[in-house]
Amino acid sequence: MTISRNTLILLIACTGVFVEALDIAILNLSIPLIQKQFSVSTGTVQWLQTLYVLLYGSFLIIGGKLSDVSGRKRVFLAGIALFFLASIGAGFSDSFSQLAGFRALQGLAAALVMPSALSLITNTFTELTARSKAIALFSSFAAIGSGSGLSLGGIIATYAGWQWVFFINVPVLLLIGGLALRYIPADPIYRTRQIPDLLSGALLAFTLLLITYVVHTIGQSASPLWHQLVLIGLVVLSIRWLQFRTIRQTDPLIDISLLRAPTTLTGLGVTLLLGAFFTGFLFVQSITLQQYMGFSAARAGILLFPFSLLSAVVGKLLIPALLRRMPVLQMGILGMGMMAIGAVALIGSLQLGYPLWLLLISVACISGFGMAICFTSLTLLVIADIAVEHQGLASSVGTTAYFLGGGLGLSILSLLMPSETNVTNGLIWPAVGLLVYAIVGVVWLGRHAYVKRRRASTQDKHLLRTIDEVL
Repeated sequence: MTISRNTLILLIACTGVFVEALDIAILNLSIPLIQKQFSVSTGTVQWLQTLYVLLYGSFLIIGGKLSDVSGRKRVFLAGIALFFLASIGAGFSDSFSQLAGFRALQGLAAALVMPSALSLITNTFTELTARSKAIALFSSFAAIGSGSGLSLGGIIATYAGWQWVFFINVPVLLLIGGLALRYIPADPIYRTRQIPDLLSGALLAFTLLLITYVVHTIGQSASPLWHQLVLIGLVVLSIRWLQFRTIRQTDPLIDISLLRAPTTLTGLGVTLLLGAFFTGFLFVQSITLQQYMGFSAARAGILLFPFSLLSAVVGKLLIPALLRRMPVLQMGILGMGMMAIGAVALIGSLQLGYPLWLLLISVACISGFGMAICFTSLTLLVIADIAVEHQGLASSVGTTAYFLGGGLGLSILSLLMPSETNVTNGLIWPAVGLLVYAIVGVVWLGRHAYVKRRRASTQDKHLLRTIDEVL
């Protein structure tokens, strides 16, 4: 049996995005082991996830533009090579700062792999039906990687050590890189190359990391006031500089004018909250199961695996039915409502002495149902009022908003984490923070739905009045 070149390219791209998606979740159940080895606080260890998602989100659009101007194959191979080196470095790290640095490099590498892999598929499969099937498979690999990351990470960390959470990437990336070199066609020679605004991408990453650091620093009472004021001033200057560059560039990093539609802004804002909620939930869930309920990483991973399957079933069977029966806005409200119910169940579990059944209800509402419903509805909401030719950019900005929300939201939750000297309240306040994220999301979507309904009603009344005057 021979495999066509197109099929090989599809498998290469899908495997690349599988590793990238896997690495977002695979570290969560290893966090308590890393925290114990390096003797760092819960608020400090969260930087491993914060750095990954912030670098990923900040450079995702740059990665897509580089793929267009520098070549899909070049950028894909560069991302795979950087991910390979960062994974080796992370596994051999002998200090927390080293590990955090290599984790940040993994996020940067993922920002190169994701858009270039998708570009490989869309340029390899030009026929509409074949392209749709290829993109569906690509999305499935991403979902499987993200869903299996928790379980796989817990088992690996327990029986092989947390270092192998990173080392497991190495042989897979070697294989992908070798196949990509051999089978992906060479990039075309570009006569003119418009280099994307790399400085704005770096400035965006710096600004977001600075905001995250400011949030973390302000939460520490030992930080002097002058230090906090200097950091806040730097944040303001960075934001102003980024705004200036966006206005002055002929090909800006993000064309803000395309994203001013109220529906798009609502979708992006709630997507930001979704990223903050779900990334924070995975972190709190891992700490709860292992540090407060005494689960090993492997046992926690096995316990959570069925909910990954539930999410896949919801995506396959329930989501299409919901899309046929309710507007996207209502679907988003339903999804964020499930997140809020899950947060309430989590708070109840933490308050009542960690009954497992209540925690599992929380996981079912959030990981099983809420996440699948929210992600689909918000993705559609972001692009609803955008012209077809700009929907790709809007979708990329939506993905960026999700990961940026994850980084910023997790940093805010770290302020509510219990200190080593005061763990009597456990993780109740971080769980309350998650509930606030969800409630704000529900209110935001509900308000937008109300405004749209009133506007439509006003337009209908105006139309009827005009008809009466004519008649």
